[in-house]
Amino acid sequence: MNASTSPIAQGYDRWSAVYDHDANPLLVLEEPVVRAIVGDPSGLKILDLGCGTGRHALWLVEHGARVTAVDFSSGMLAQAREKPGAGAIRFVQHDLLLSLPFEAGSFDLIVSGLVVEHLPNLRSFFGEMKRLLAPGGRAIVSAMHPAMFLRGSQARFTDPVSGEIVKPGSHDHSLSQMIMSALDAKLRIVRIEELAADAQLARACPRAEKYIGWPMLVVFEFFVMSSLE
Repeated sequence: MNASTSPIAQGYDRWSAVYDHDANPLLVLEEPVVRAIVGDPSGLKILDLGCGTGRHALWLVEHGARVTAVDFSSGMLAQAREKPGAGAIRFVQHDLLLSLPFEAGSFDLIVSGLVVEHLPNLRSFFGEMKRLLAPGGRAIVSAMHPAMFLRGSQARFTDPVSGEIVKPGSHDHSLSQMIMSALDAKLRIVRIEELAADAQLARACPRAEKYIGWPMLVVFEFFVMSSLE
């Protein structure tokens, strides 16, 4: 087990107390898209990289997947472990900047939600994905759209105790950097979806109103070729 004492991990430890109640429009925008791309996960061995409070992992287990969920934040993992259904998930505290403690080809599917902006080295991140996926496996990766950085936006929250606005730490990766890092890792790109805020999202999450018509989210689907291809 590798914990992290980085400022980003410490920020997420603080965020964990309010993360599920923060009305984050990115989560509302992202979850149905990721679930639609996943399809039926029943019976699949799935790795959730940067699982946070377990929003993807719990849904996957509920629909029949065998899930390993990794995060560097002890606070986030503590929140996830308390939720109904969490007993069926293997939780691992580990820093995604380090090689992951799993054998090559261990997983049929990897899901990673809104993690990319916190990683300085995308080549190693996607390289680990390629290593861990079985031939014919898939990866689904969501990220805050780089266009959001042009609006001065990045991951942030208001500390419920101090009222301080906390920015755990972000790296402004362009779409081309994301795409080329994945291609360099020998992942085949199957799908790219760019999603903007609309009036419906703004009604559900008022924080999204100022971004109507502006790209907020990008979702990738990658594929690992089988040994016969």
